[in-house]
Amino acid sequence: MSTKLSNGSSVGGINTAPNNTSLSANNNNNNNNDSPDVQVTVKDLPISFKVKYLGSQPATGLWGIKHTRLPVDHLVSVAKNLPPNRILPFCNLTVSLDGVKIESITSKLTSVSNFTIDTISYGVQDLVYTRVFAMIVVKENYNLKEKNPFDVHAFVCDSRAMARKLTFALAASFQDYSKRVKEAEEKNGGSGGDPEKSLRKKFAIDLRTPEEMQQDITEQETEA
Repeated sequence: MSTKLSNGSSVGGINTAPNNTSLSANNNNNNNNDSPDVQVTVKDLPISFKVKYLGSQPATGLWGIKHTRLPVDHLVSVAKNLPPNRILPFCNLTVSLDGVKIESITSKLTSVSNFTIDTISYGVQDLVYTRVFAMIVVKENYNLKEKNPFDVHAFVCDSRAMARKLTFALAASFQDYSKRVKEAEEKNGGSGGDPEKSLRKKFAIDLRTPEEMQQDITEQETEA
């Protein structure tokens, strides 16, 4: 299946040892087919995943793996060089119709971060580290004049299948949000003229497998 969905109507290996963080690129020998347990629909939300938080980095754009790849590479590099007494923080990541909630479960003081669905512009399973899920978030109180008003947040999943399921979960949330936005615009007779508000209604999620993404990139390079 090759699916890349965007602009509001869209639905779109890292190995971690118990006591340390071992990060490596995926060899892409896994089956490309999506099993039924990976698929997520609106009815399945909210759904939670236990993941490790890689961290965040500034993004240079709102949509596309070209804006998540280098930040993920940087975060993986930092994680690989963590001292022996430090590990990536565990957290519960919950995808709901309202957005994504991240609750730290390793620190003595519980910390919770909420990203509403209208601030998330892009989600993808990483092309190289296929156990990594990355999403681009518009900063709170952002200004379009800022150099980097967007951040990439990345998470390490227990398996490639979990990363894919997380991607489908966000796709389901996007689908519901798109429906609500469309209904609201029809009710109000249009989207209005505020460009900054309309920007938040555009989003994309890439449901292509890492192999399909790599094939598309190779084909584009060949055509060029």
